[in-house]
Amino acid sequence: MIEFTADTVAMLALAAFLAGIIDSIAGGGGLVTIPALLLAGMPPVETLGTNKLQGLFGSGSATLAYASKGHVDVRKQLPAAGFAFLGSALGALAATVVPAEIMQAALPVLLVAIALYFALKPNMGDVDRAERLSPFLFGLTIVPMIGFYDGLFGPGTGSFYMLAFVTLAGYGVLKATAHTKMLNFATNIGAFAVFAMAGVIHWKIGLMMGVAQFLGARLGATLAMRIGAGLIKPLLVVVCLALAVKLLADPANPLRLVLGV
Repeated sequence: MIEFTADTVAMLALAAFLAGIIDSIAGGGGLVTIPALLLAGMPPVETLGTNKLQGLFGSGSATLAYASKGHVDVRKQLPAAGFAFLGSALGALAATVVPAEIMQAALPVLLVAIALYFALKPNMGDVDRAERLSPFLFGLTIVPMIGFYDGLFGPGTGSFYMLAFVTLAGYGVLKATAHTKMLNFATNIGAFAVFAMAGVIHWKIGLMMGVAQFLGARLGATLAMRIGAGLIKPLLVVVCLALAVKLLADPANPLRLVLGV
């Protein structure tokens, strides 16, 4: 078992708190916590497992905050959450046979496209618009599809849910954010269960970071509800671009060969 100094523990707690703020508003908290855990000397697989444990606190905290203000009806969304969980579980199983290189090459392009959509789309605020897909069909098809992706690969799941809620369900930006966090919570449970059964979670660090992330997510959700699209849109664009850059920085990304970098 790895022993952490007090300074390292404090650094991880701060990283989790900041990640909770970012993730509850625009997703992408793993951009902060995963590098922090690796920097602390935790092995990659244990890093992923521990990150899922502490991330559950953040997505759960944000969901409760949004639900308490009426931005998401938890009971009404339980069926969709169930489909998200099922899709994630199937994706985790598929991860053993689907080449990850396909996702690595396509994802940066998709994330940049999402960033451009939210950055350039005019009149995108917190007011709901006409839905293009009924809630039943949306929950039966789009929700488990994105959940499947989360179990299969993962990065950018929140951004995909946000895009789907805004473009297909007709939700305003704030409402889309609230519903995204609930479905993220559901998809994360499946991956967490797998890591827990594999015994690759550092429980003490994960729970400590979970408390910090819970507090950060509550603060982030409060800011999002107070400021709305004016905060969510720019942060979502920044997170999408940052994640795209991070993926492209990986020397193993096949897209680098296509681009000649």
